[in-house]
Amino acid sequence: MKNPSPDNHLTSPIPPRTAVWRMFDRIAHRYDLLNRLLSFRQDVVWRKRVVNFLPERNQLHVLDLATGTGDLLIALQENSTRVASGVGIDLAEKMLEIGREKLRKKSLDERLTLQKGDAMAIPFPENTFDVVTIAFGIRNVEDVEKSLKEMYRVLKNKGRVLILEFSLPENRIFRAIYLFYFRNILPRIGGWISGDSTAYRYLNRTVETFPYGKEFCRLLQSAGFKEVSFTPLTFGIATIYQGDKVGEGSGHTI
Repeated sequence: MKNPSPDNHLTSPIPPRTAVWRMFDRIAHRYDLLNRLLSFRQDVVWRKRVVNFLPERNQLHVLDLATGTGDLLIALQENSTRVASGVGIDLAEKMLEIGREKLRKKSLDERLTLQKGDAMAIPFPENTFDVVTIAFGIRNVEDVEKSLKEMYRVLKNKGRVLILEFSLPENRIFRAIYLFYFRNILPRIGGWISGDSTAYRYLNRTVETFPYGKEFCRLLQSAGFKEVSFTPLTFGIATIYQGDKVGEGSGHTI
């Protein structure tokens, strides 16, 4: 699967990561609404699909990176009896505040916690978690390879990384329709509702230029993961990536 070369409209520079998490803070009050609206609620379906890729054992301790308002952690907790606890980290404090309130309302705040943290410097010791997840966040990380190695570090032996991320459809006709929506419609609607059109132009640029499919799998393998695979969703609009840590670490408790 060959990834596309950036088009001319994608040549503007990607903002530094401090600007990125501040941008997410600015749109935090409309983030969940826009996710549902702009994806036609497919983001909810995709997160529930991640449950199917959890390891086949009980009492799983999960770390969710770039957790935002905690949607993926909530989906895992509500749809799997195998998840015992979860921690979500993010740099956008306003997103975390909204997420903590969601957890309280759902009475999930005893099993799930959210805290400020960096996906490139995960604030936990090695061999701590059974599962590390990240949804629609890996492309926002400044150093992807460093973040993947951090995920590997904090996973226990036989632990699993699960990454849900946007990708591009392989079908040319569907891709053309999708890119027209992504480039012309999504930024306008997102900007109008959130009051920040910059955020949704940024989304468009990062999705179109980020590696996906086999190319991203090679990054996972370079970080040390085994049994790496990917599963396209909804004609390839999004993809779930899976990789396992094999043969290292006895595990810490949190």
